[in-house]
Amino acid sequence: MRDAAVERVSVVFSLFDANDSGKLDGEDFELMARRVVVAADGSGEPALREMVEAFRAYWATLVAELDVDGDGEVTFEEFRTCVLSPERFDATVARFADALAELGDPDGDGLIERSRFLALMKAIGFEEGKVHALFDAFGPSEDDLVAVDTWRRGIVDFYAPDKADIPGDLLVGGGVG
Repeated sequence: MRDAAVERVSVVFSLFDANDSGKLDGEDFELMARRVVVAADGSGEPALREMVEAFRAYWATLVAELDVDGDGEVTFEEFRTCVLSPERFDATVARFADALAELGDPDGDGLIERSRFLALMKAIGFEEGKVHALFDAFGPSEDDLVAVDTWRRGIVDFYAPDKADIPGDLLVGGGVG
């Protein structure tokens, strides 16, 4: 596995640990869902509900696949095994990416504005400077817009341990290419 992928696993775990308990549990995903929903003002109720359900599905998949000791929590040691069989999470990551991308495009024009992108990514827990760098890496238009499909693919790639030199590496302190 590439160094950037290992670093992404660590960053994702720390983001998912929204209550800073050192372990992942259902509360973390409820808390993160609430933060993202608050940041997604202007989105319709169905999109907001789907985002919450995507977070819940993500937790359900993680605990079902990774909670080796059956205590209802996922430790970092348990979590990092997800990179050994990432295909177990493909559908869950795709649903999450779809839901987040939909929140990014409440007007349905296929484009996301920097300010909305920034609000959603900060609600997840990413650092503002790194979020701006990622947005720039996605190649915004003259109007400072990025195609929602580009962002959606970037989300999926970020969770794929076999990917290297991807824009999402900018979120973990690494760079692309």
